[in-house]
This record gives sequence, C-alpha cells and structure tokens, in this order.
Amino acid sequence: MLKQPIYLLVLLAALVLALAGCGAEEEAAATPADTKSESSYTVEHAMGSTTIEGTPEKIVILTNHGTEALLSLGITPVGAVQSWTGDPWYDHIAEEMEGVEVVGTESEISLEAIAALEPDLIIGNKMRQEEHYEALSAIAPTVFEETLRGDWKVNYELIAEAVNKKEEGAEVLAAYEERVAELSAQLEEAGKLDTKVSMVRFMPDDVRIYHKDSFSGIILDEIGLARPASQDVNDFAAKGVTKERVPEMDGDVIFYFTYEPAEGGGQEVEDEWINDPLWQNLEAVKAGNAYEVSDTIWNTAGGVKAANLMLDDLEAKLLGE
Repeated sequence: MLKQPIYLLVLLAALVLALAGCGAEEEAAATPADTKSESSYTVEHAMGSTTIEGTPEKIVILTNHGTEALLSLGITPVGAVQSWTGDPWYDHIAEEMEGVEVVGTESEISLEAIAALEPDLIIGNKMRQEEHYEALSAIAPTVFEETLRGDWKVNYELIAEAVNKKEEGAEVLAAYEERVAELSAQLEEAGKLDTKVSMVRFMPDDVRIYHKDSFSGIILDEIGLARPASQDVNDFAAKGVTKERVPEMDGDVIFYFTYEPAEGGGQEVEDEWINDPLWQNLEAVKAGNAYEVSDTIWNTAGGVKAANLMLDDLEAKLLGE
C-alpha cells in the first residue's frame, strides 16, 4: 500500500529535475558562450591596469610599431596613426592597411576621430600620448606602453597581451629570433660575424651616427655583429654630427639611410655629405661597402615587420654579394 505513493513521489521529482534541466539548457542557449563577464582579462601597463571585456575586435593603435604588431597577429585595426612617411602608410604595410581610418599622428592624435570609431580597445604609448590617457580611457579601455627606447620586443609582448593573443605573439617572436640565430650562424660560418657595421642617418636638420641602443643597433647586437669602437656604446646616437666627425662613420661596412619628410630636405643633406671628399675617403666607401638602405625599415617604423626586412638587407649585403 505504501509503495505506490513513494513511486509517485520519485516520478514527480524526476519530472521536476528534467524540466529544470530543460530550462537550464534553454538559458545556456540564449547566453553566448563567450559572454564578456566570463572572458574579461586585466593588463598591467605604464598607466596602471586595464580590464578588457571579451576579445577586442575594433582596435585603435597609436604607434607605428604597434600597427606592425597588430598586422603580424592577423589583426587589422579600425584606426591607426599615420606613418611618419607615406601617404598615409609605409609602403611595406600599405596593402594590409586598406580601409583603415587615420586618427592623427603619434605626436598629435585626434580624439574626435578615435571616438567616432567606437573602439573596443585603444593602445598607445606614455612617451607620446600621456596627456590624453584619461580622455582615451573614457572612450574605450586603454593600454599604454612605457617607452619607445630599448628592445622593441617588450612593447610587442604588451600589445599581444592587450589583444588577448599572447601565444600567437610568442610564436611571431620565436620565428624572428630563429631568423636572427640562423643569420648569425651563417655569418660566423662565412667568417663575417666580426664585420664592423657602421650606421649613419641623414635628416633635413641633423646628421646622426647610430649606436647600440637604437632599433637597428639592438638588432645588430642580437646577431652578434661587431661595431666600430666609437659606435660600440650603450647609447642611442651621436646627434648634430659635423663633417669633422666623418672619420667616426667608417667601418668595414656602412649602412646609411635618409629621413625624407613630406616637405623634403633629407635627400639634399644626403647628397651633400656622400659627395664630400671626406666621405669619399672612408675605407668602406672606397671598398664599395657603403650601402643605402630604407630609413623606414632601419629606423622609423620600429616594428616586427621592419625588423624582419632589416634581416633581409643584412643577409643580402653581407652574404649575397
């Protein structure tokens, strides 16, 4: 007599659980698997910490090297600062940047243009845009790099973290470092790793000899190439160089590059210097080992794509001729 009511209670409980399960499945189906609350992450950076909800899709980048970083990660930004040279992008990234909105320059960003894009994330640099950090943060979550000096890979890693692609970023850097190691081994095998490499830059209002703590200087150091004694110092560059210091430009090989802004003036300075008897008398010049290379690649762009293209130049000039 008691067995039937117990059976009915068990059956009723099972029915309630089944209905509850259906409701939970319907609720789960109605809620995206990648809800922002479940996929938020926090990035520590130069201005503090920023929490980003979900993986950002509409990104505004405020540095030229940052643009290269995003492209290498398979991300096309919705907005970016104009390249230092180009109309509006460097030649080596122009095709990938089709349709991207210009939001000013690194030194003079447009808050209005950035806000109009309604970004999910803004990535900038403290040295360039510190005064705008609060205004940018009011538009979207904002992450700032600390500096533009030193190893470019530090900023690259921060950008990869900011866009939630740390693993992909590590793969890109590993591929670059593998290329560096391969080139170093090839140069050593060819007996050219001790080649003293000199770097000179011509600008409309300045002439510089580049040292180790520069974008291209760091890459030379990674490879293990030698530098002339006056350039083998942990400094950025000798600025305001006069012609009395032309002998300091000599090396086994000279790579020189010229910054040519839209208003011109750089080429005239280059022509004046390389046609000067003092330059013509340098040992590297007389030996035919002075090579003109792209200022964009060797200095101005400062990103991962430029770094790889600089390796191409070094391989071609030091091993291919």
